Amino acid sequence: MQHDFTSGSVPGNIARFSLSYLFSYFLQTLYGMADLFIVGRFHGVDHITAVSIGSQVMHMLTVMLVGLAMGSTVMIGMAVGARNQKQASGVIGSTVVLFMGLSVFLTVCLLLFTKPIVLAMATPPEAAAGTEAYLKICFVGIPFITAYNIISAVFRGLGDSRSPMYIISIACAANIALDYLLIGGFGMGAEGAALGTTLAQTISVIVALLAVRRRKKGFFSVAGAHWKPQTAALKGILKIGVPVALQDGCIQIAFIVITVIANHRGLHDAAAVGIVEKIIGVVFLMPSAMLSTVSVISAQNIGAGKWKRAEQTLWYAVFFAAGYGLFVSVAMQFAAEAVVSAFTDDLEAMRMGGQYLRGYIWDSLFAGVHFSFSGYFCACKRSGISFFHNMLSILCVRIPGAYLASRFFADTLFPMGLAAPGGSLLSVVVCVAAFFWLRRRSASSS
Repeated sequence: MQHDFTSGSVPGNIARFSLSYLFSYFLQTLYGMADLFIVGRFHGVDHITAVSIGSQVMHMLTVMLVGLAMGSTVMIGMAVGARNQKQASGVIGSTVVLFMGLSVFLTVCLLLFTKPIVLAMATPPEAAAGTEAYLKICFVGIPFITAYNIISAVFRGLGDSRSPMYIISIACAANIALDYLLIGGFGMGAEGAALGTTLAQTISVIVALLAVRRRKKGFFSVAGAHWKPQTAALKGILKIGVPVALQDGCIQIAFIVITVIANHRGLHDAAAVGIVEKIIGVVFLMPSAMLSTVSVISAQNIGAGKWKRAEQTLWYAVFFAAGYGLFVSVAMQFAAEAVVSAFTDDLEAMRMGGQYLRGYIWDSLFAGVHFSFSGYFCACKRSGISFFHNMLSILCVRIPGAYLASRFFADTLFPMGLAAPGGSLLSVVVCVAAFFWLRRRSASSS
């Protein structure tokens, strides 16, 4: 089902698209959350650390695939806004061919380099075997992870954020049930968490394909000619998607570097940082929803030549995201240890996690703002700006800040947590400057 966001209330359109996306992304985040939570209930800190490190590697891979698929979402959205069905079908066909080939390549390469990846993560010796087993099982499931995400990208490009929500709801329920069976019932630990996740992703792809098959009317039609990669479509997808994928990959690498820094501090610090990363994944649902929402709605309006509505979408999203981030950041100052305690009974990991979370949580405020801008830049086919401000943030603040805080504050993780919001604040400054630079450039050329 296609949805037209080129008319009607701008905040209403944002709410209509983002709420469904928010819930589906929440359910997808529950994959990793459920793994960590259930492992923590039946196994010790070594298994918690194995799952947290392994799932962080998989999260990096997934967000890079989603970032690359953003190119498809925006290109489809612009075609929908321009009422060009043929162009939309060409982008969809090119997307499927591109991503399926990529998934096979990634599966083979990553299985060959699993052990070096575990070593590069500075995984504590107690968790090394579990981490390697977790990654091998998840790497086998990469084609299914890729398939689900490209189908979701197509749905969202057509303005439909509800179908991915229904699909992931079924898969999430399956994942939780499989986790309890494999981890709790069969005592498989980290291996059970990986197997449950992979099987649940397989279920999501089957459900998605059935949904596509049943909804031919009002959806899209991809004829035989469209399955041949089209140069113009591929260029558009890669022009938008590659900078976003690189940006998301670099952000995740920064998270991994920070995890490595924490791993060198010991098992409890490593577990604390891993748990907080999962919590932050839930908190960041709103900023991520705003990025996707702004990119899709703005792309449709730009495709229809309605630039003013595209800008209005951006500013409403900034307002919503910033208000949410401020509320969550203040509330977490009073509830940090209680939230961390849901994942572990270890008192030291709980204490260190509370410290890290109190500093890190402020990132939800600033990230919400620059995520909204990044969605707008993608819709304008200027995703290189997002790559630039994120690289600047990572290299100038996030990594050096975390390293220095770890070195000079050995007894607390709170200063390490502040490195992330510091980097996002720099990104906000760059985004605002870039937005007004683009506006002035557009005005002078018109």
